[in-house]
Amino acid sequence: MLGGFKTGLKRFILWDYPRAGWQYDLMVGLILAFIFLTPRDWFRDQPRSSSVVMLPPNHGASVFWIEPELLDPVPEAGRRARAAELVKGRTGKPVTLVQLEPIFDSEQVTKGYMAFTRP
Repeated sequence: MLGGFKTGLKRFILWDYPRAGWQYDLMVGLILAFIFLTPRDWFRDQPRSSSVVMLPPNHGASVFWIEPELLDPVPEAGRRARAAELVKGRTGKPVTLVQLEPIFDSEQVTKGYMAFTRP
C-alpha cells in the first residue's frame, strides 16, 4: 500500500503520466484550480495604484508623485497620513513621510503632490 503511494507521488512530482491520460488531466486541473482559486493575500499580490508614481530619488529620499484626486478630498490635517498610506500601498513597505508638497500651476490649481519619504 505504502509502496503504491510512493510510486504515485514520485510519478506526480516527476510528471510521468501520458498526455492524454486522466492523471495528466487531473494534474492540469489541480494546477489551474491553484492559479485561479488561491487568494491574493497569500502572496501579497495587491493591485497597485496607478495614480501614485515613483520618481528618481532626491538626496537619499524616495520621491512619489500623487495625483490630486487622491488627496484633494482629504482634509488638510489628514493629508500627510493619507499620502503615507498611498505610498505604502504602492511600495508594499512601511515608509516615513518626510515632506508633502502641493504642486500648483500658474492659476494656483493643484496639479499634484510630491511626497518625499524615507524607509
